[in-house]
Amino acid sequence: MKNSELRQDPVSGDWIVIAPGRAKRPKQLLAKVPKREKISARNCPFEDLKKSGNKPPVLTYPNKHQWALQVVENKYPALVHKAVCGKLSRRGPYSVLPGNGRHDLIITHDHDKNFVHLSSEQANLVFQAFRDRSLMLSNDQCLAYISTFHNWGPFAGASVYHPHYQLIALPVVPPDVNHSLQGSARFYREHKKCVHCMMIESEQKDKKRVIVENEGAIAFTPFVSRSPFEIRVFPKKHLPYFENTYDSDMVSVVDVLRRALAKVEKNLHDPDYNFFIHTAPMQNKENYRHYHWHIEITPKVTIKAGFELGTGMDVNVVDPDEAAKILR
Repeated sequence: MKNSELRQDPVSGDWIVIAPGRAKRPKQLLAKVPKREKISARNCPFEDLKKSGNKPPVLTYPNKHQWALQVVENKYPALVHKAVCGKLSRRGPYSVLPGNGRHDLIITHDHDKNFVHLSSEQANLVFQAFRDRSLMLSNDQCLAYISTFHNWGPFAGASVYHPHYQLIALPVVPPDVNHSLQGSARFYREHKKCVHCMMIESEQKDKKRVIVENEGAIAFTPFVSRSPFEIRVFPKKHLPYFENTYDSDMVSVVDVLRRALAKVEKNLHDPDYNFFIHTAPMQNKENYRHYHWHIEITPKVTIKAGFELGTGMDVNVVDPDEAAKILR
């Protein structure tokens, strides 16, 4: 691909710009990826959670005496649990809700093993904890949405080197998720099909952008990628709710996610990255049967500048077809 193109996301309806000419060569872009500094475990706050002043864990696997993973409340939470639901109020033209919710950390034991370097069993344990905690919170009528994500490295927002994951339960559905829900609902009304299922079928047929695939899951660089080397991971079955996913399907997704992230590490000079789960909201579940939960991976190889911030239109300087070739 030599010339720029504008491409419209079939879910959100947003237009993005694919402009490969701005990066010259993707390998030159990757040469600028900053090296991550390895931090010693000596003063790590996650080595001894009790000594660091954390509350007793919410969940521990396999047990508190020989733990491989713990779920703890964040000492510095974005939202705080209250016994009653927050009430919506008005301040002039503004709507306001109290900052009620949940903010947990999911911490793996080994200081130096991020998700890529966990064993298959350990990686599946991380997602088991995600699901278990989501199910624990699913009956809380004060909560509307659970956001589960991983920041790996300082350029992805991680303030602690020790690998950890976060879960934030909100009293509202976040705007980006809401756009995805509305867009997929609109597509379903018009076509009587799941837009994400059709994307999976298209990618399998085209084969150009598939990175990793197994019997139950697939990872590819989307045709409408908002950023260089963006990857989406989907269960092949149409599943609206992450927390209701069966073990066999979850194992397939975890396998594909680990392998996709291994390719990011190996072929993109080990950049910082985020991954996050998009799933349907917690309440009124019958309204979201059209949705298809998935994981999005965003390697940190560029930053948004004035045009992107001023217009809300992303510029991707790497053709997704070329991104897939490099990643494979």
